[in-house]
Amino acid sequence: MNSNLPISEQYRLAAKTWVDADAAANLLEETKSAVLAQRMNALGDIPVSHAERTVKASPEWSEFIERMVNARTAANLAKVKLEWIRMRHMEQTGIEASRRAEMRLTGT
Repeated sequence: MNSNLPISEQYRLAAKTWVDADAAANLLEETKSAVLAQRMNALGDIPVSHAERTVKASPEWSEFIERMVNARTAANLAKVKLEWIRMRHMEQTGIEASRRAEMRLTGT
């Protein structure tokens, strides 16, 4: 992130990144059951337990789960970055307040 930008703009950009990443992760998480059902139906007229086992054992299902976990990890990382910007702003505000208080005490 460009540290030459005002901290409010850095926060806005980080927040947008987090919202987009969180939406992508939520979409995968919310469609997990539907995707499983669609893949089970595509197998035809076999017992549900066999269809579920077959789908969950497939490389495609593993890839779907991996994408879902990676999307949530990316969203979590974006959220941490957002919180880091917030903490940096709080630290900066505290340092500036301490500096002003020190200047009042020393009369400079």
